[in-house]
Amino acid sequence: MRYQAINNDLFIENRKNFMAQMRPSSLAVFNSNDIYPTGADSTMPFQQDKNIFYLSGVDQDQSILVLFPDAPKPEHREILFLTETNEHIAVWEGEKLDKEKALEASGVKTVYWLKDFKKVFHELMAQCDTIYINTNEHYRANVETETREARFNKWVTEAYPAHQRAKSNPILQRLRAVKHSLELEVMQAACKITEKGFKRILDFVKPGVWEYEIEAEFMHEFLRNRSRGFAYTPIVASGNNANVLHYIENKAQCKAGELILLDVGAEYANYSSDMSRTIPVSGKFTKRQKEVYNSVNKVKDLATQLLVPGADWTEYHKEVGKLMTSELLDLKLLDKADVQNENPEWPAYKKYFMHGTSHNIGLDTHDYGLLYEPLKANMVFTVEPGIYIPDEGFGIRLEDDVVIQEQGEPFNLMADIPIEADEIEDLMNK
Repeated sequence: MRYQAINNDLFIENRKNFMAQMRPSSLAVFNSNDIYPTGADSTMPFQQDKNIFYLSGVDQDQSILVLFPDAPKPEHREILFLTETNEHIAVWEGEKLDKEKALEASGVKTVYWLKDFKKVFHELMAQCDTIYINTNEHYRANVETETREARFNKWVTEAYPAHQRAKSNPILQRLRAVKHSLELEVMQAACKITEKGFKRILDFVKPGVWEYEIEAEFMHEFLRNRSRGFAYTPIVASGNNANVLHYIENKAQCKAGELILLDVGAEYANYSSDMSRTIPVSGKFTKRQKEVYNSVNKVKDLATQLLVPGADWTEYHKEVGKLMTSELLDLKLLDKADVQNENPEWPAYKKYFMHGTSHNIGLDTHDYGLLYEPLKANMVFTVEPGIYIPDEGFGIRLEDDVVIQEQGEPFNLMADIPIEADEIEDLMNK
């Protein structure tokens, strides 16, 4: 892979923490993602399943990880199954991991070739009572494609009906939500690449540029800094396009006097960054644009201070709603009657700020995390309030990625990315 290898201490500790929560006499299986076809002989670029990567660091298709902490044979407590590399594969696709390189990446000492999986797996299943299966239970998941993991789960249920089954997901949700220091280093690297992209486009934007040209400038900077590209489909939304929350066409020409809402983030080593900034096409905000911009920035700063260990997710969003309501009253977008007569199920502020303020971020842009449990130190969240005013032709969203600390305010991984309105203007007009 093009990124700097991650110290395998991370994956060794992740496996240790996962296995500590498994039932006695149980094993767990994790499969890589498929390479998905697009038509004829074309495929999408491979992206590894985040759970097998989290537990092994292996970034290769057709990989399987088996964890069996109570295995009678010590060498079977952690096993990787990989495609056997050969000269033909090396010439046509590039060399795959051999056993030595797999150990170096993952810290797993036992590596078998994939052709031996069913024989070895049958031996293991005869020695255990429970199998942990890996399912995607993210609260926003909407999966219509049958994954390699889903096919395996179907097969193992039919082939071994007498075994008890358990879910890996609740363990992974808790483990992945709290970041290791090595993960934070990688996420900081992703944010630094995003910073470089943003500073690049501040020199580039002017009236007449097209949204897709701005997208291209980001991609150029991301690729030259060892990123695979965007962590998610980028939003480059000028003028009223910013009032479409998931505008991804990026096809309009940017006009003088408009604002551009940018929601972009670099991927690095499978980890995501997620940034939103809003900048003036002409290099200067109007008085009204700056007024709204500063209100959004104020809410972002105050909301960030609420992300502390022990905080309740639902109450956090209620408090942010109060902060936003106060700003909307000051901006004359709401009046007291709007607030007094609001529907508690859809408060008045939702007319101008209709999405959530924060989400977990990590290996996935919308990362794992059980939102009904209190927040903990070393969880990483976005903070992304916005105000959207179609009648005035602009929308503003500002977003940083922050790490909850044991004491004090969260640490902002994007602290070096310009955000103050005056600084944005100065950089665009230098």
